[in-house]
Amino acid sequence: MLQVCLNGVRSRDEGRHIPVSPAELAAEAVRAVEAGAEDVHLHPRGAGGLDSLEPGAVGEAVGAVRAAVPAGVRVGVTTGAWAAPAPERRVELIRAWTVLPDHASVNWHEEGAEAVADALLGRGIGVEAGVWSGTDGARRFRAWPSAHRVLRVLAEVTDTGPATATATATALLRELGDDLPAPLLLHGEDGGAWPVLRAAAALGLPTRIGLEDTLTLPDGSPATGNAHLVRAARDILDEHDGRSKP
Repeated sequence: MLQVCLNGVRSRDEGRHIPVSPAELAAEAVRAVEAGAEDVHLHPRGAGGLDSLEPGAVGEAVGAVRAAVPAGVRVGVTTGAWAAPAPERRVELIRAWTVLPDHASVNWHEEGAEAVADALLGRGIGVEAGVWSGTDGARRFRAWPSAHRVLRVLAEVTDTGPATATATATALLRELGDDLPAPLLLHGEDGGAWPVLRAAAALGLPTRIGLEDTLTLPDGSPATGNAHLVRAARDILDEHDGRSKP
């Protein structure tokens, strides 16, 4: 499975192709799905273009993307603490959502991750458990009694070194263990995005790509949008899939 991560916390100052408005997110999602993405992750934006968990921002972004992409393509959002630092506030906002995403990511090293995930599950929203390298997220996630209820685990390699990210990915997978109670999606970011995606392809693991994770193609040239990145990722995944077939 290839997920597209449309925008993240990036601003237009970082790249003119970063989608911000619901209409821009919808258009980028359509192009990315046509290029081969099977799942969508996005960061709704509120006033000033900043990440927001407010019901209006989430509803407008999710509603626009869901209406634009083919039926069956799941649409998810972030619950990052930077959008609402207090865990109690994040829980309150989730309970107030009027348009529900199919899934939402929860960063397991953040304070209150368990309560945020419980709130999502209570509303029937799938949980993507984000376990970042270099944090205690793996230990905390494995200790959570409801770990078996998550949709997937996002193994997020925060090492941006092209020469070291793959080794960091291997260490993170080892830390998570072989007996995870949910499917695993492996991905990197910035300079580590493509090396980690290649590692995921070699292991046959779901992965993701998009302007949230990198602004450049495997050869280092600038990407013109999420679809550009997805096509490059799909080529790598197809190449590894072809090698694995007899």
